[in-house]
Amino acid sequence: MSRPLDLPAFARPARPARRRKHLWPMLFIAPFFVLFLVFGVYPVIFSAVLSFQEWNGAPGQQVWVGWQNYASLFQDRYFWSSMTNSVLIFLLHFPVMTLGGLVLAVILNENRLRFQGLWRAMIFLPHLTSMVAAGITFRLLFERDSGLVNRMLGGVGIPAVPWLDNEWWARVAVGILLVWAWTGYQMVIFLSALQTIPGEVNEAALIDGAGRVQVFWKITVPLMRPAIVFVTTLSVIGTFALYTEPVILTGGGPIHATTTPTMEIYAQAFNNIRYGYGAALSYVYFAIVVAATLLQLRLTNRGQG
Repeated sequence: MSRPLDLPAFARPARPARRRKHLWPMLFIAPFFVLFLVFGVYPVIFSAVLSFQEWNGAPGQQVWVGWQNYASLFQDRYFWSSMTNSVLIFLLHFPVMTLGGLVLAVILNENRLRFQGLWRAMIFLPHLTSMVAAGITFRLLFERDSGLVNRMLGGVGIPAVPWLDNEWWARVAVGILLVWAWTGYQMVIFLSALQTIPGEVNEAALIDGAGRVQVFWKITVPLMRPAIVFVTTLSVIGTFALYTEPVILTGGGPIHATTTPTMEIYAQAFNNIRYGYGAALSYVYFAIVVAATLLQLRLTNRGQG
């Protein structure tokens, strides 16, 4: 009787125990992929299809309308007004927030400063505060008749400012809230970038006769360019995605002056029950934000080159 052939290891059929050994790791990581498919991939695909339909949420009531939602969008003055509001709010708060975070980072990077850690924690603390609580607090502070801000201004002879009743002052109020909440975060990013700059660079410039202001603008700021690009990109995306702050502080008013794209998308989809149109708004909004971010990065890289 002939003996069975002794096959090499790679040609032998996989044993059940070996299969089970490779199956366990897949089972442990499966929940992530299941959740990602259900709450990540599926909503994106569903909303993309929904943007070409008109749907009021009732089962089986989807009506295919093609590009009609997108055509209507370009005539929607409220949506484009919300985009303009985001640009204006960005211009109002970003320069103050970024310059303030940069200056604070330079000051708090000095080892001679006492209670350095305490000051850093106190400045970063507003970023950890609930934006709902902060929005309610700032709304009370900016009240025209009883708010603490106007009372302080009245104490020095300045008439009451209509913070929440005037279109421009409402945008300024939202900008002040954002500066308060995000300057500490910017400071931490800049502080981490400052600590990567060798101290010998600044010392050599000071020995050569440069002043501290010259060292800051001519040496420190250029070396921190990657951090500045990073915080600028996050600020652009974050400003267009604002929702909690204007909803709590101004409710989008007065006269839609502080309504942001995300607020308009929510209003169309869930208040007006136009899910298809809301999906179309979200995709156009996403495309605009991506285009603005890519343009900003391209301009920054060109300037660096």
